[in-house]
Formats: sequence, C-alpha cells, structure tokens
Amino acid sequence: MKLFKCQGCGQIVYFDNVRCEACGRALGYLPNTMTVTALEPEGDAWSALAVRGTPVRLCDNASHGACNWLVAADGTAALCLACRHNRTIPDLTDPRNLRRWQKIEAAKHHLFYSLVRLDLPLPNRIDDPEHGLAFDFLAESPDPTGPGVMTGHDNGLITIALAEADDAERERRRTLMQEPYRSLLGHFRHEVGHYFWDVLVRDGGRLEECRTVFGDDTRDYAAALEAHYRDGAPADWQQHYVSQYASTHPWEDWAETWAHYLHIVDTLEMARAFGITVQPRLTRDETFSAVIDLDPYNPDAGMTEIVDAWLPLTFAMNSLNRAMGNPDLYPFVLSPAVVGKLAFVHAVVHGRPAC
Repeated sequence: MKLFKCQGCGQIVYFDNVRCEACGRALGYLPNTMTVTALEPEGDAWSALAVRGTPVRLCDNASHGACNWLVAADGTAALCLACRHNRTIPDLTDPRNLRRWQKIEAAKHHLFYSLVRLDLPLPNRIDDPEHGLAFDFLAESPDPTGPGVMTGHDNGLITIALAEADDAERERRRTLMQEPYRSLLGHFRHEVGHYFWDVLVRDGGRLEECRTVFGDDTRDYAAALEAHYRDGAPADWQQHYVSQYASTHPWEDWAETWAHYLHIVDTLEMARAFGITVQPRLTRDETFSAVIDLDPYNPDAGMTEIVDAWLPLTFAMNSLNRAMGNPDLYPFVLSPAVVGKLAFVHAVVHGRPAC
C-alpha cells in the first residue's frame, strides 16, 4: 500500500480517506491510475484534481459509507471495479449488518488494490457468468438451529461470513481454531488464492509444475480436511508450511502461501512509503543506510530480495508489538521450503518460469 497526497493542499492522505483533514476537500480513489485524488464539484459530478479534466462520480456504495472508489461520470457503471464483484450483500436496514459490511468492504477494497497493482485478471460474473470472481457476504440465520455460514470458495464465488467482521466473534473463532492470526483481509487474501489457483495454475498450464512444489492436489480434499481437524498438523509442519492449516492439503497450502505473499508485498510497500529503517547497511562512504528501497510489486524484484527485506521488518514489527504488550504482528516462520513456495507464487503472479 502506498501513501497518497491531497492535490489541493499537499497533505498526506490514506487509501481509505474520504476527506482531507487539512483542507476539507472530498477524496476518492481512481483505480485506473491507482491514486487517491482530491475532488472539486463540477455540476452533478466531481472533477478529479489528480487527472485534470476528468469528470467522475463516486461508486453508489459510497452512499452507504462502504466505498470511496470512483467511476467515470460519462459512463454507465454505477458501481466501481471492486463493488461490481459483489453478488450478495446483507440486509442494510439492519444497522449491525451495515456496520459489519462496511468493515468487510474496507478489507475487500484493500485486497483489490493489490490485485489491480499486480495486473491480475478480474472478470466479474457479468463478464464471465460461469467462472468470474464474485462475493456473497452472508449473515447468519436468525434461527439458531439453522445452517451456519461458512467462509469459502467455490468456482470463483467467495463467501464471507458477516460474523467475521465482529472483532469478538473473530477472536473467538481464532482461539477455537488455535490460529495465531485471523483477520478479514486475511480471509479475502486466502480465499482469492483458491480462485487464482484455478485461473493461473489449473487453467494457466502450470499444474504439473505446481504439484512439484505443493504436492498432489488430486488427494481427497474432504478426507484431508477431516484428518486435519481430527489429528492436527504434523509435528514438523513449520519446516514445510507457512501455517498449520497449510498442511491440510495442497490447495490450502497454495491458498495460505498466496495470502502470505500478498501480506508481504503490500506491507513492504507500506514500509517503503514511510521510509522505515529496519536493517542498517554499510555503504561505500561508511555511513549507514537503512531504508527499504525495493518495490515489492515490481516484477523485476526477486523473491530472495523481497524476503531479505521482509524478515528484519517482521522482527521490528513483532518487537514493537511486544513492547506494547500485544501478540506478534506476524507470528510466522518462513522456512527455506516456504520461501521456495513463495517464490513459485511470485513467478506465477508475474507469468515467469519458476527458478
């Protein structure tokens, strides 16, 4: 994630901001140029100061406080690039549903920042009715004996349980599942990983190549899931997997690794934007330079280079969290085997041969 600035006054603004706190101008996000822009009224529309002469409108979901993305004022689209992927949203007349959906949309838009930044294919169900990417955001039935909502992926359709937007409920589930980390954004990154396995691996001609890295995906998935919840992860899981759940089945290993890849590149970009110092390096003039200066979204950045920047950053982040009495921000170990899997994801994302 990058930092942005208000084109009206130069104040630093952030991805989710809808108004500049310094000059009061309205703000919106232009996905085609990947920038937050200050807005000025122009008739029934807005003028985007980042791209002079471009009339824009806010996505219709802005009226619900759920989106700050922009669409062309002279176009027919009422919803932005990210919101056009919604298939089902909850009943917004329920204030609790609205609050939870707003949190879900914030996480989903953060996901789409990365997917667009990586130039990944993003057909929706209008573009591709059978296999396009779509989201169902579902509330639990008021009948306590009714079926629960399961977060998951099925042929491009991602279901997110609305209850995951409740911090207390998500923490309860994290503890119950013995997970070190659980977040809305993490759910989105994991589930979309399943979708891109279909698109980039299975349909992209890299299935056999992927199997040499992640294992045989033809294993019975239901049986593997049952065994995981019955027996747990193998004792040496940290040597081979990024998380215990990744040890369940090659599909879950891929999705977990994919999610961590997005965690890493997006957090590194944010650290770079702030010029965070994490690893002193002796330069030729014997002064210390310690700025993260690589662009992790750049296809020319190697995975080794990315991991070399990531590890000291995680040490710093975890230490800061501990100093505040909080759990580690990134409670994971990247073994050589996991780094190799991340490198494969990196190669697939950028359409390159695996090293």
